[in-house]
Amino acid sequence: MRLRWIGTVLLSAAAYYVYLPLPSAVSDPWKLMLLDAMFRGFMHAGDMAHTLGVCHRVHLLNRLVSWVEVIEAHSCHTVNVSDSALGGVPTRVFQPKGGQKLKRGVVYFHGGGWALGSGRMRSYDLLCRKMAEELDAVIISVDYRLAPEAVFPDQYHDALAASKAFLSAEILEQYSIDPARACISGDSAGGNLAAAVAQELGSDDSVTIRFKAQALVYPVLQALDFHTPSYQQNQAVPILYRPVMARFWLQYLGADASMEPLLLANNHSSLDQPAITPQTRSKLDWTALLPAKHRKNFRPVVKETGSPGMVGEVPGLMDVRAAPLLAEQGVLGRTPKAYVMTCEFDVLRDDGLMYARRLQDAGVTVTSDHYEDGFHGCMVFAFLPVRSSVGQRSMENYIRWLDQNL
Repeated sequence: MRLRWIGTVLLSAAAYYVYLPLPSAVSDPWKLMLLDAMFRGFMHAGDMAHTLGVCHRVHLLNRLVSWVEVIEAHSCHTVNVSDSALGGVPTRVFQPKGGQKLKRGVVYFHGGGWALGSGRMRSYDLLCRKMAEELDAVIISVDYRLAPEAVFPDQYHDALAASKAFLSAEILEQYSIDPARACISGDSAGGNLAAAVAQELGSDDSVTIRFKAQALVYPVLQALDFHTPSYQQNQAVPILYRPVMARFWLQYLGADASMEPLLLANNHSSLDQPAITPQTRSKLDWTALLPAKHRKNFRPVVKETGSPGMVGEVPGLMDVRAAPLLAEQGVLGRTPKAYVMTCEFDVLRDDGLMYARRLQDAGVTVTSDHYEDGFHGCMVFAFLPVRSSVGQRSMENYIRWLDQNL
């Protein structure tokens, strides 16, 4: 009887921890709850280790994720897989066997808030392997440096170095990549890096070989407004909560974690910040850039007075290499045709939608691929044991777009 009682208590506690009220339209809610419970468990363990002085919270979180996800490079009958380096940055290379003599090429940057993850994780390995098979393309997944040891602009510099090397005649010849069919891509923080590098290389007149396309998957693109409609609507929707995104930004920009409440209140972008001009604000004015169905009944949160010295303390907030949404229209207009995936139940939804609109206004051909039942990170959950319906659909459509446009 006592064991039964203990079992009931433990089961109830587990159910209480796992269960989370979710929007009725979100895809595979129970799978999302279980994924979120696991991720929250890892986060809590990291916070505890950090508080006790055992290690930085990110270090433990990365160890746990690596233990669960990281796999060795192994080839199969259709794809050669190997670990290498590109521009001095570690990579995993996926080369299809057979097919056309000249291949398409994609350089890919994984997500993880600039602090977590690896192209060697099982989910990214499977994604890149499938891309290589279905596109007859060479996929190079980049393991850029991570916070807290590396902070902005280190990750950006790694992404830029790898991309420049990818487009070099030497690498294109080595991997038999068609120089006219190269793409830069990434998801979440990796989408941020891909967008920033696409801007830099698009504006560099010394570059002779250019990317034909950019494919951005639920990218994070700005840190001045944490009260866009999607941040307000999805602040408590897994797996990317609003406070977690603010924490990732502060780690990436090398700022003090104590600034998190200031970001969440939009104190850092108050009207008494002289560095944030009306022109800058117009680049992320969601009241003008978002369609009504996404604005809904939400209201902008703009403080008259806030923390006027914060932009000076954290200059990366205004640096287009960290926040590509702030780029000038002329810079955007020189980037390649774009694919931008967004998900309804994602705090970053409006970053992607605003960027797609600004690219279109700059004359770039854009495909905006929105998932009404999608959540942040869904595309990497396209394989067992955590396969989701929206994960499969989004991955298939992403690969289909690459096939048709690269």
